[in-house]
Amino acid sequence: MDARRTAYLFSAVAIGAVALSACASNADTNSTPAPPLTSPLLAEVEVPPLPQLDPDRVTAGAEIYDQYCSSCHRPDLSGDDDWKKTNSDGSLRSPPHDDSGHTWHHSDQLLLTLIRDGSDLDESSMPAFGDMLTDDEIISVVEFFKSTWGTETRDFQWQVTWSEQQRSEG
Repeated sequence: MDARRTAYLFSAVAIGAVALSACASNADTNSTPAPPLTSPLLAEVEVPPLPQLDPDRVTAGAEIYDQYCSSCHRPDLSGDDDWKKTNSDGSLRSPPHDDSGHTWHHSDQLLLTLIRDGSDLDESSMPAFGDMLTDDEIISVVEFFKSTWGTETRDFQWQVTWSEQQRSEG
């Protein structure tokens, strides 16, 4: 199987797993471990090992998060209560960035884009931070998020990130 087809198949499986895990999540905000990405198709794809977090980035990310993000997403990353429900005006509530949220369903590339450029959803109040933070600072915030996730959740998010990297290179 050529590399492009392998990357495509891995991407399809990863996207399907993300979609299924999002649909299967329950309405409470209790932490739910990420489902493992398992499939016969993945046996043909060697995903690199989970990258280690950089302690300096995690520390910097925590400081940046506290300054720019914690007022909406709370200092403990727990987000708004009942974050899956909309406000009375139809706007979205601030989601958590710990294991109980959905941040880990997204690739590093998407998280960087959302933080830098803000959300393009009319219902979202997520502002753009690209004029205030460098990409390196935003990556540090994402590293901080990851430092609060369990190993299974981090592994799942890494596979989503790696899959997207393979698609963009192909």
